[in-house]
Amino acid sequence: MLTSQELLRGLVGHLSAAWGYSPVDIYEHIAVDSRQVGSGDLFVALAGEHHDGHEFIGEAIARGAAGVITKQAPYLNGDKVAIFQVREPLTALQDLARRRLSNSAAKVIGVTGSVGKTTCKELVAAVLSARYCVLKSQANLNSEIGLPISLLDLKPEHDRVVLEMAMYQQGDIRFLCELSEPQIGVVTNVGPSHIERLGSLQAIADAKAELPNSLPPDGFAVLNGDDPLVSTMAERTRAGVVLYGLAQQCAMRAEEIVSHGAEGLSFVLCSGRQQAAARLRMPGRHNIHNALAAAAVGLVEGLSLREVADALSDADVPSRIRLVPGYNNSTIIDDAYNASPASVLAAIYLLKEMPGRTIAFLGDMRELGDHSYEGHRQVGLRAAQVADIIYAVGNDGKIIGQGAKEMAIPWCASSKIKQKPPKLCASGCAPAITFS
Repeated sequence: MLTSQELLRGLVGHLSAAWGYSPVDIYEHIAVDSRQVGSGDLFVALAGEHHDGHEFIGEAIARGAAGVITKQAPYLNGDKVAIFQVREPLTALQDLARRRLSNSAAKVIGVTGSVGKTTCKELVAAVLSARYCVLKSQANLNSEIGLPISLLDLKPEHDRVVLEMAMYQQGDIRFLCELSEPQIGVVTNVGPSHIERLGSLQAIADAKAELPNSLPPDGFAVLNGDDPLVSTMAERTRAGVVLYGLAQQCAMRAEEIVSHGAEGLSFVLCSGRQQAAARLRMPGRHNIHNALAAAAVGLVEGLSLREVADALSDADVPSRIRLVPGYNNSTIIDDAYNASPASVLAAIYLLKEMPGRTIAFLGDMRELGDHSYEGHRQVGLRAAQVADIIYAVGNDGKIIGQGAKEMAIPWCASSKIKQKPPKLCASGCAPAITFS
């Protein structure tokens, strides 16, 4: 949300020219995708890797854009729209966000990690909302484009801002920290996601460590104590350190963990000599670590352990792993979005906790580089310990199948299935089937 006056003041130093007429005094929404523009919105034309937003200015205006930040002067045919021509639209957008944040007293909490950062961000926001007015980044607004848009939602009443921070290469998180100046940083884990670009797990750890390394001396780094590549980031920050996890050396731990399948988890939060029973309405034991991270942030921010436990129990957070009703009272576990070995293994662990017969339908995982073979094989090995039947599709799905075969479970691998899955025989094994 931007007023016309705030927009003009924020664009000082960027503006080359301005003309036209805006039919609104307040831009309620900022869009960088012309398909998401609504009446009265501000459209920022960005040149991306595959598309140039300047080619869609006309569409944005047709959809009701009241203002446009652009590098190139567009043609107007009597349209009632304000045009703000700048040298670089992305830099202008980022500086607008800096200005908004500099006028706020809100404390910023950054969350990053290879897997689970969105869920962790949601749980951190849910816990802090028990005491504070919280702004959190929406959807996948976690990049050098999305994070500024999130910050521009900041209002005077907000006490805390919880921002998810993604990376494509080294330096990305450092830049996001320079932009948002977090006082608390959470690192969930380090895994082989995007290893094809960065080359090694240590390189990924170095990139994620840019968050704790950017924290001020009076801040706090909240680190996964069960992940060696994360816990050692304690040596790379000036801030105080809080470890969370299941290991005894962690300041925030969980004990007596009980899975209730699709209904979630119950556990006991432990901090020093304090304990509090909690419930999480999200399925999957992997979410315990996300809950512990959120609990640690809550304690750092002054909440009692009981307040934290109650907030976790009340949290209504969507999980990246979807549970979809199937036929005959069955349940389908869907982890198809941006899957990695860690996330697929988490889904497989959840499969183990579901009642009845289990069938795993697994496929290729991308951007794993040299870790691709072992990552797919480990998924196959673990799936074979849990599932009654495994279907592995795709080129790398064959490696999953080979891992399953090591455990002597029925499986079928294919890059292209040309017939319907077979019916199960009475013995529980799949009959012979031909794939190509």
